[in-house]
Amino acid sequence: MTDEGDVVIIGGGIGGLFTGALLAKNGQRVIVLEKNEIIGGGLQSFQRGDVSFDTGMHILGGFREGGNVRRICEYLGVFDKLQIRDVDDDCIDSIHYFSDGSEVHIPCGREAFVDYLSSLFPKEAVNIRNYVDKLYDITREVPLFWLLEDPDSFMLHDDDFYMPADELINRYVSDVRLRDILGYMNPMYGGVPGHTPAFIHAIINVLYISGPSRFVGPSRNLADKLADVIRDNGGVVYNRHKVVRVATSDRQVQSVITENGDIFKGRWYVSDIHPALLIDLCDEGSFPKSFTSRVKSMPNTYSAFQIYLKLYPKSFPYINHTCYAQDDYGMVWDYCNYDADTWPHGFMYMTPPMPAQRDYASKMIINVPMPFSAVKDFEQRGLAYRAWKLDRAERVLAKMALLYPGFLDAIEDMYTSSPLTIRDYYGSVDGALYGVRADSQNLLATQLQVFTKLRNLLLTGQNVNLHGICGVPLTAIKTAEGILGRNEILKQING
Repeated sequence: MTDEGDVVIIGGGIGGLFTGALLAKNGQRVIVLEKNEIIGGGLQSFQRGDVSFDTGMHILGGFREGGNVRRICEYLGVFDKLQIRDVDDDCIDSIHYFSDGSEVHIPCGREAFVDYLSSLFPKEAVNIRNYVDKLYDITREVPLFWLLEDPDSFMLHDDDFYMPADELINRYVSDVRLRDILGYMNPMYGGVPGHTPAFIHAIINVLYISGPSRFVGPSRNLADKLADVIRDNGGVVYNRHKVVRVATSDRQVQSVITENGDIFKGRWYVSDIHPALLIDLCDEGSFPKSFTSRVKSMPNTYSAFQIYLKLYPKSFPYINHTCYAQDDYGMVWDYCNYDADTWPHGFMYMTPPMPAQRDYASKMIINVPMPFSAVKDFEQRGLAYRAWKLDRAERVLAKMALLYPGFLDAIEDMYTSSPLTIRDYYGSVDGALYGVRADSQNLLATQLQVFTKLRNLLLTGQNVNLHGICGVPLTAIKTAEGILGRNEILKQING
């Protein structure tokens, strides 16, 4: 089979689908090629019996009234077709410390955030306000975050924008406990001390301080709605179409070929896969050796060990916020490290809402940061791997039992995934949860633009600019505007 369109997109993850929907709405015939049976990338869900589990996107920022992702979804006409539930304003996140049994409840809203932490640390009140003001100042240096048009001139950033996130916190506050609390969202972006830039920390924190939400029911509903936009505008989404070659000549892509021999052609091509994997698909010599070497050596964010629990009816309460638990203060920047004997030092858990959600939870998802190095000896996935996964799960559940005595009795069934699962399920290098890790020590080497050395090939997805349910749609706008014209979509959204 040969199919031709205006734009051929490699990968049907969040980036590919948002980019495709934006282009389709603007008159482009879009072809999306997804290797898996199910589209969506981080929006994928899997079914076990009568329970559906989301593999990612458990926490949604930017979906409240006026939020950036909500406005993008409204522009595409999909927001009203989704079921979204806001978390409780008085506690959007809780943080439990096993060392002293203390618990912090983070409220929604800029002023509430400042006032609450100031009540816990009155001597740091002025510093807390200055710190939060700085977070918002940093986000204003990213006009796209606020869906503002890019300025015509090159924007200069102050020194705080690029400095390591942990150093930014330390500059403003001195209390070691408060420093740890202010870094609690580290697992949301895979922060590494001394390396992760402050602008990533600022964007994530401002996004969620403004109020997180949750999908009600499977997250794949958003993927399906985005695919509908593409189809309704004359495009097509092909499942089970793994791209095995990107044919290039004269410094541009000529076609892409899938595993079953199908050929797809377009005026433009967009890659939603990891750039290192893309290079392997392209004909030899498509990119300069210096670029290939840089991409292949880019550091990736860490991965995770995930536990999916089906709970007995009326055995555990529904919690309408995300919960974090950590052994002690001062460990929030240690998640990039792994010690087989002392793991885990902390984790996050949540009870996803169901339609007509009532007082009790039907399921729970526990996410524990873990680098890919932890599974390097289990590529064959034999008996030793299964025993290792069971042991890791039991360690985490033992700590859950400390939080909730009798918790183990609430578990009807359990499923687990490791960095190996994430690598193979998402096609993510080293199972990286958030793609390429930006490094404040070497930003030029760890950041990619949407344009490539091939004239008609663009990049999208979490490995470019920003990651997550907010960052990927924003990057999709940049990618789509690379084809449609500068600020074209932003003008429509704001029009």
